[in-house]
Parts: sequence; C-alpha cells; structure tokens
Amino acid sequence: MGVRGLQGFVASTCPHICTVVSFKDLAERHRSKYPDCTPTIVVDAMCCLRYWYTPESWVCGGQWREYFSALRNFVKAFAAVGIKLVFFFDGMVEQGKRDVWVKRRLKNNKEIARIFQSIKSHREQPGRNMFFIPSGLAIFTRFALKALGQETLCSLQEADYEVASYGLQNNCLGILGEDTDYLIYDTCPYFSISELCLDILSTIMLCRQKLCESLDLGLADLPLLACLLGNDTVPEGMLERFRYQCLCSYTSVKENLDKKGNAVLAVAHHIATVLRLHQGEKKLEEMLPLGPNKALFYKGVASYLLPGQTSPWIFQNPKGITTLHKQVVSMSSDPESNQEIPMCTDPESNQEIPMCTDPESNQESPVCTDPEIKQEDPMNMEPEIKQEVTMVSDTEILKVARTRHVQGESYLVYNILTSGEIECSNTLEDALDQALPSQAFVYRPVRQRVYSLLLGGGQDDASSCPTVREWFVYSGNPLKHPDLVRPLPMNIPGGPPSLKLLWLSQEPGTQTLRMDTLLACFDLSSSREELQAVESPFQALCCLLTYLFVQVDTLCLEDLHAFIAQALCLQGKSAAQLGALQLDCVDPRAVQLGALLVRGLTMLVLANSACGCPWRAGDLMPWNVFDGKLFHEKYLQAERGCAADVLVEQNRSRLTSFHSLKSIICKACLKEDRHIISRQHWRPHYSGRWERPASSSHRTSSGYSRSGQIQHWRDQGAGSRQQEPERWRRHSPSAGWSS
Repeated sequence: MGVRGLQGFVASTCPHICTVVSFKDLAERHRSKYPDCTPTIVVDAMCCLRYWYTPESWVCGGQWREYFSALRNFVKAFAAVGIKLVFFFDGMVEQGKRDVWVKRRLKNNKEIARIFQSIKSHREQPGRNMFFIPSGLAIFTRFALKALGQETLCSLQEADYEVASYGLQNNCLGILGEDTDYLIYDTCPYFSISELCLDILSTIMLCRQKLCESLDLGLADLPLLACLLGNDTVPEGMLERFRYQCLCSYTSVKENLDKKGNAVLAVAHHIATVLRLHQGEKKLEEMLPLGPNKALFYKGVASYLLPGQTSPWIFQNPKGITTLHKQVVSMSSDPESNQEIPMCTDPESNQEIPMCTDPESNQESPVCTDPEIKQEDPMNMEPEIKQEVTMVSDTEILKVARTRHVQGESYLVYNILTSGEIECSNTLEDALDQALPSQAFVYRPVRQRVYSLLLGGGQDDASSCPTVREWFVYSGNPLKHPDLVRPLPMNIPGGPPSLKLLWLSQEPGTQTLRMDTLLACFDLSSSREELQAVESPFQALCCLLTYLFVQVDTLCLEDLHAFIAQALCLQGKSAAQLGALQLDCVDPRAVQLGALLVRGLTMLVLANSACGCPWRAGDLMPWNVFDGKLFHEKYLQAERGCAADVLVEQNRSRLTSFHSLKSIICKACLKEDRHIISRQHWRPHYSGRWERPASSSHRTSSGYSRSGQIQHWRDQGAGSRQQEPERWRRHSPSAGWSS
C-alpha cells in the first residue's frame, strides 16, 4: 500500500521529516486562526483497523463488544479536545488496482494457512505477529462509528483520493492514516495512526515539504517520484531497470543506506538533475522508458492530482487533468468549509508552509458522472467523457442507492446496481478441512436472490437478469477471473416487489412486505410466523442460524447449542468481563464456525439494505449477538456434553429462552427436510471427519426445497469463469446460476 520503499526510506534516511505533534495544541492553534471552523481530522479508516482492534483475542471470530468499547474511547479522546472526526471507508476496488487486490488476497491465504497450522499444533491462539483482523471488521466498524454519532463516509472510488480531497477542500487539521500516498498528495498535513498515543493525543506528523527539501524536489514532482518508484497503479517491476540505471549513475550515496533508500535518492536525483532540464519541452515518454505502459504511467501521475490541481509533467489543461480521475463531490454541510488553503505548520519553526501552490486548488469540485479517458492517447487535451454505464437505468433508485452508499448506510447494494461487481476479502477458513464449506458458497444463494431483487426490475423471471461478477476468496480460487453468478428467482407470491416500493413507500403494510422479501432472500418464507415471534435482537440471528443449518449439513446440535447459548449469555456481560474470559484451548473448527457466522451477519446487512431495512441495524451487529471467545467457550462446553443449564450459566430465564430459540430453529429446519442431530449419533467417516447415518456427501434433497430454489453448498461449483467456463462449470440440475 502506498509508494514502494518510501516508508522505509523515511524511517532510515529522513527521520527529520517526522515531528512529534500534540493534537490538542494543533486544535487550539487552528481555532485561533479559524474561529468559525471546527478543527477536523479526516480519518482513513481502513488504515486504522489494526490500531483500533486492541482486544487480545482475534482468532475466535472477534471480540466485538470490546472492540466497540475501544472505538468509543478513541472518539471520546478527540472530542475531549474539541476535534471533529470524519471517517472514510473504501467503497470499491478500482479496476486498475484489481491485480494489487488479488496479490494481497493470495498472500493472506498463505498467512491464514500458517495460522491454522499453528492452532492445530499448539491448540492456542498464535502470537500477535500472526495477527489477522476478524472477518467483517471494516463493515461493522462503519456501523459502530455511526452508532457513536460519527460522520462516516464510504468512497465512490479509491478512498485515499477522497480522503485527500476532503482534507484539502474542507480546511481540515490533517489526515490520520498509514499510507505513504498521503506524503504525495498536495493536501493537508499527514499524521501517523501507528504512532498515535491516545492517552496524550500525540503522534508523528510527516511533512511533505521537508521531504521535498531532502530530495531537492518540488511538491509537484512528488507524483512523478511515486510512479517511478512504483505504487498501486504503476507496478513496481515496470521501471525496475530504469531505477537500476539511476542507481548506477548516482555517485553520492552514503554507505549506510539500504538498497530501497538508495533507489529513492537516486530516482529523485534523476528527476532534479536530468528530467527537470527538459520539463515543459519534452513529454515524459520521450524522457522515460515507458514503452506500451505510457497510458498507465500518466494515469498514475494524474491519480494524485486533486480537483483543480495540475502537473508540470503532463501537457494537459486543468480540465483534462482532473477528468483523468473521478471527481469527488464535496460532502461537507459547512457553508464555510472551503476556506483558505490549509497550511502545514512546523512546530519547531512556527513558519507556515503552503500545502498547495495552485490558487484554484481549494475550489469545490463540480458534481459529475464518473468520466473516463481514452487511454490510447494520454496527451488528449479534451478527453471524451462517457456517461457511466450501470446495471439499472432508474435514476431515482440510483440516486437513493448512491446516497446510502456514501453515508455508509448500506453494504454492496450500490456496487451491484452500478458495476455489477463485488468482492469479499479473506476469511479465517481452513483450506485443509473440507467438512466445512467456504462462506463464499454458503451464502451465495442469498446473494443470488438479492441480485434478482436489485437487478430484476420487479420481474418474476430471474433468467433475464444480468450476471454479477464476484471476487470472493475461497480455497482453490486463483482469482484470475471473477465468478460469473446468475441471480436466483425469489419465492414471493406475485413476484418480487419493486425497489421503489421497498425503499421509498410509506404506505401501511410496506414494512411487512420488506420483512417478507428479506425472508425470501434466505428462502425462509414458510417460517415467517415463527421467526417474527422472536424478540429483538435474536430474530435476525435465528433467521441466520436456520439458513446456516439448512445449508451446511456438517453442523450438529452441539454447534446450535453453542451459537444460541453465547448469544443469550452475551446480553449480560460487559466488555471487561468478556475480555477476562480464559479458554482452555483453541479449536480450529470453532475458529472457522465463528468466522462463518460473522460473514453471515454481513449477508444479513446486505439483504436488509436491499429490502429497505425491515430490521434495525443494531440487531445485525455482532456486539449485540456474537462474541468470539464466549462462543468458543460454549462450543468447548457443548463438545464435552454439558447440559443446557450449564451452557446458559445456571440462569433460569436464559434457559427458557434457550429452549424456545432452539425449538424455533429446529422446526424451521425440519420444514426444509433438515434434521439437526447430536454429533453423538454420527459415525466416523473414512476421512476422519464425521457424517450422519444415511447421508452421502450432501443432503439427499440436493438443495431443493418446496419451491425448488434452495441450492446446497455442495452442489455449487465455483461459478462460471471468464475464459475458463468448462473447467469450473458443474452440471447439476440445481445449478441454475452457472453459465
């Protein structure tokens, strides 16, 4: 993430660009200069997830109540000194950075394999050096911050660009994150989250002006430097030979610098002494060995130019430059947000250093519709602007979806409606244990019905809906191409309702229709009355558990007991009590079950968003229904054969609720011909796993319910793949989504 080698270079060669600052002092100085402007820090939330997740346990599925408490403390600390926080989350993966996304996911797969190997060897959580953030952390952090009253925004493009733009346009105190790209953008000051000491609100400020002085470059040269070194747009290997040649000709290198540090100095020296001589006279491709990658390189340079900014390295007018990148709409409601150009104050010298030399850079960018450039001619002064192609044409629905997406109130809905492409990162899944399926397959039928609802235009025939491209990580998926997934029809009398009715109608009975539609997404309409009788916050959990046990036939009664017991016991425990829990051991199967349930909660959020939110968001949040360590404790107890009263900690009221929820879920599963039995009645399979009597590798129903629509996870292939359809197609009568 960020510019290759720049972080290490700053730490080893240019530590003087890092200055310890006090947010309290900076805020007071800002208020003194701008008395009508609240000191605001824009936070790159994706960079902060690891810093925020302070609970000791991370492998069991997440300590969500502890995590929520940590977020509350973070927000309170800044509020105490009068600083407003604005949080940005990634809302999509840009196509130009898909290869980088894939590379990171494949690397994560190897890390997860080592985690499970460690758990199996030692029966305990691996050390913090193997830390892997719990599944769903980003999406649930969004909702947690909103619940804490914070302004939370979801990006329409690369989040760091929107963060930098927001910081510049709204005269922010600075950016809090951990990405060297913020040293390249010509925007407000950049603060390090990894160096933040919350108790005294101090951290490190990295000053781009001092970086420029150390490299003998100007602020406008930094985007060129970043692309020559390599970043998420320009692959590091593209100009490797060029950097080697710079190193060879660079004679004033100190012996104690590492190779990457040398590369940064050498490339900067080449810019200052060679390229600058011909600046304005020659195009970049005449001075650099760009070859067929010319357009990509120009795109990389332009990606750092915020609205109104230009580059002396590109022969293009300001309009042409800014339209190389999607424009950011000003999301500030403060009429005075576009004030003077923000200044970076050196705490030692007290001299103000302009952060942007372009007098028009602080103007609000106009609203426009995702313009694109013909990359064949990067020097095109008036690029052709194309209207964004979306999966649906209803502008009113798109506007509502866009607003909810930007405000962080929905999940994946806008991506499905516009690009028809979604992704899901790694989950703690044991690739060597085939008894439990990947969450990508377990919840795919839910997503397929959501696709039908969103893309079907209220039509009952899902076969006319376009396919959706899924980039989901699971064992055996090389991620060379997305899975092409077709929507599944929904079992709703009269057909699925329109999105306008679900999202915009205030008519009586609409809320009931929303709930019916949501249950249809999980194909649980037949259990509507039983599920709706369940009290909050367990109604959504019962829906999820019923679906999960219908789909996954290797789940047993003990698993159900553990899921129910932990949800009930969670209601009476504080974050401190949960943090104090100690486990006898860590079981790899329980680890995967915890991750599977949390991923299911994200699917509840997706379906709830698509159906007009019949459930309160709080009922879907893990800190209200799930705790990783608590579930693990109940799982181990259930495996030992502990009775229900022990599982609910001798609480009579919980015991009554336990039997009630268990009865509702078991009855709902029976309607789908799924009998949940104890593991004691299973027999060992030849592979060393457990299998129910009279059971083949999958349920005999082959995934069909009364409506003929359920698709069991074992009947699913990987989906149709672009350019590789035959290899991945599974010829199953229920595989209605494979093409």
